[in-house]
Amino acid sequence: MELKKLIYTVEDGIAVITMNYLKNLNAIDEQMADELMYVVDAAEKDPAVKVVVIKGAPKAFSAGGDIGYFYQLIQAGGEVNMDGLISKVGAVADGLKRMSKMVVTSVCGAAAGAGVSLALGGDFMICADNAKFILAFVNLGLVPDTGATYLLAKAIGTARTMELAATGRPVTAQEAKDWGLAYQVTTVEELDAATMKFARKLAAGPLISYKNIKKQLYDAVYADYKQWLDGTEVPTQRECAASMDFQEGCKAFMEKRKAVFQGK
Repeated sequence: MELKKLIYTVEDGIAVITMNYLKNLNAIDEQMADELMYVVDAAEKDPAVKVVVIKGAPKAFSAGGDIGYFYQLIQAGGEVNMDGLISKVGAVADGLKRMSKMVVTSVCGAAAGAGVSLALGGDFMICADNAKFILAFVNLGLVPDTGATYLLAKAIGTARTMELAATGRPVTAQEAKDWGLAYQVTTVEELDAATMKFARKLAAGPLISYKNIKKQLYDAVYADYKQWLDGTEVPTQRECAASMDFQEGCKAFMEKRKAVFQGK
């Protein structure tokens, strides 16, 4: 596959996946989701790869979904169907948890929407001190998707997950560290070096042990993820995406005004 929105390199046993579509702050559309699925599969199958690193840009890890695209569809009177995108990004998050190799996500700037799920998809997250995590779906009249509520509920419990999902408030890098979501917080300038230092340490470790630790944890915690995605997340988001509230939320976001929701 020709990669248009990602850069993929393998060196010294470390595969680095860099989201590289700064035009819309690495918002994840179906093309980027397809490319992510492709490189995650390639890394899993490549015996030269011992560790995977996923990173974004200094300004943003990923802005989540492409709201501008949804806005254009709404303005044109078209239907917004997110089923395919949700399933693909969800499959990426599941693939990272399921894969036999350790995954380090390196987060600088904003991780919003689906970007939160991708950041949580790794086994270790290293953040710059300017990182922030935003489940902004509720501001658009949507529910979190791409596995966000599933992954967060497993990691920080239902009360905190409810707070973040229902309010959309940003979580700072330090909060993420205090809650156990982030493994390490460093400066923007030192993030790449800290990430690669840790990735090299993992690459020199007992890979068979790592593989089986991941399998134990996957079977204990994430085994029903795909069933939950298909049976709960996709249909709940489908209902929200068909609502007038979503149209209003999307228009308000693009038009830089406060949304007026009516529960319809």
